[in-house]
Amino acid sequence: MNDETNDRVAVDVRGVEKHFSDGARSIHVMKQVTLQALKGEILMLVGPSGCGKTTLLSAIAGTLNIESGEIDVMGNPVHKMSDAALTRFRAKTIGFIFQQFHLIPTISVAENVGIPLLIQNAPKKQVIDRARAVLDAVGLGDRWKERPNRLSGGQQQRVAIARALVHEPPLVICDEPTAALDARNGEIVLELFRNVARSPDRAVLIVTHDNRIFSYADRVARMDDGEIVEVREQGHTEPPHFVHEHA
Repeated sequence: MNDETNDRVAVDVRGVEKHFSDGARSIHVMKQVTLQALKGEILMLVGPSGCGKTTLLSAIAGTLNIESGEIDVMGNPVHKMSDAALTRFRAKTIGFIFQQFHLIPTISVAENVGIPLLIQNAPKKQVIDRARAVLDAVGLGDRWKERPNRLSGGQQQRVAIARALVHEPPLVICDEPTAALDARNGEIVLELFRNVARSPDRAVLIVTHDNRIFSYADRVARMDDGEIVEVREQGHTEPPHFVHEHA
């Protein structure tokens, strides 16, 4: 790999191994996984349920310990960091969008979105102003004062997406970010991700089963039975579009 390519690497996973115990049985969930996500791209990770995709995301985020191998995120070895160092690193570097929204029901939508900035001790007015701007970008600018339980599932998903983007992290990690969204809101969210990934210093990594959004990827990595079995360039020949599925 040349120096120019090295400079573009946002996530570098090398030979990662992980087992889970299921009673008397040991399940090999990651088998010598090697994968790179590059700055300036959307990389989608696809494959059947249970193949290890979400486990890999958790390892990259540093929320799951690995048994062997190495993981660098934006040049930082997350596999070597202490818990305290990982917490500080994640707060500044990674935006998370997971399948469970993890919204706090007792505070407003804007306050939920602003949590990453509050963790960094940003002034409250600045936090709310920034949160409202990101909520406006996901089509929820008029709901900023409401509590999350007043929103639909799809709206709560968009709040979770806004929270992941509010502090402009270099890496955005998404687990099924469009699962609760209809086509129109899916397009809004994917365009946001494309704008993030257009930055030469930022990257977006998405785990998805949603074949409506594959056209938004720059590259697609396929995982099966704990291994990366293929990485392919998308090679867009036309503008990405959100394809409607039929029942």
